[in-house]
Amino acid sequence: MLKKNKPQILLYILLSLFFSINIFSQKSIYAGIEIGRRAIKISVLDVSNIKKADYKILYFATERINFAEHISTNGELTQDDINKTGTTVIDQLKKIRTDFKILEENIFIVAAPVFSSARNVDALRNRITSLTNKDVEVLNVNEEAKTLVKGAIPPVDYSNAFLLDIGAQTTKGGYIDELEDNKLEFIPLELDFGTMTLTDAVKKTVANPSQVNDMSTYQEKSFDFNPVLRKKIKEMLDANPLLLKKDKMYLSGGAVWAFSTLYYNENVKEHYVTLSLDDVIDYDAVLKNNFNKYNTLAKTNKEAARVLSTYDQKYLISANNILLSCLESIPNLKTKKIYFVKEGQVTWLISYIADRSKKVNTNF
Repeated sequence: MLKKNKPQILLYILLSLFFSINIFSQKSIYAGIEIGRRAIKISVLDVSNIKKADYKILYFATERINFAEHISTNGELTQDDINKTGTTVIDQLKKIRTDFKILEENIFIVAAPVFSSARNVDALRNRITSLTNKDVEVLNVNEEAKTLVKGAIPPVDYSNAFLLDIGAQTTKGGYIDELEDNKLEFIPLELDFGTMTLTDAVKKTVANPSQVNDMSTYQEKSFDFNPVLRKKIKEMLDANPLLLKKDKMYLSGGAVWAFSTLYYNENVKEHYVTLSLDDVIDYDAVLKNNFNKYNTLAKTNKEAARVLSTYDQKYLISANNILLSCLESIPNLKTKKIYFVKEGQVTWLISYIADRSKKVNTNF
């Protein structure tokens, strides 16, 4: 009897094994749809080891819509914004569900903190929920820095690292302090200056309006403004002495992306790019004295072209002034390891995955 049914039993075992492997592989795949300030970003990750932030990006797509400008102008989202968002989200969900067979509990949809100021944000939420049967979480502006830190720093380094994210308006970040009873405390960091706000502050020091766009004048005023910037950074560091004991420094944001892309001029595959102060200093010299080098590079390098289409020379100088001043203000910098968080677009998703992992302590 056993011999007679042996082929069927073997087939059953093979099918069971196949489905078990398939279900296991599905558990490691996650998708996130972020409705951001200026675009909708869709990411699919295959996570091998969340503690070490070991993952592969299986899919990434983006749809440009300037939500932030519309909210700022009107105090609410336009109906066109809501319609386009609904169409994009449902189309992308269909695609990732079909292509990757993702478990529903592994798919997350979030909206950036800017949406909390839109009067009709609930109309957007209801639209997406009715189309997808999934909730939309509007990220809390007070929790934004924590989410960024949890997703940008590999969980294995939580206790021994800090993060600075150089954005357009501010530089923010923080670090995680380990308390008793396996509890954690998040300590936020914030600097009033970002790439755009620093550029605007420098321009305001130009007395003659006709010289505002003159590059030599801007560089002179930018240099004169550096002591103000360094004082602000020192105040931030002095208020957080614990972070100086951390051995690793993680950096993210447009300023560091611009530096890494233009200076290293290569497609770095790692999620974390090792940086050095000497490289940032050399890059600074090129920005200020030989900018045509990067104009030439942009003609043949798509990523470099993307940097220069995002930032002009003034913004790049301001961005690097913040980066360089932060690095030079860290005592014993040579004893620390510095990393650029290359995949900034998926940090919030990594944070969500870490929160739901039994292998990562997120007991805040």
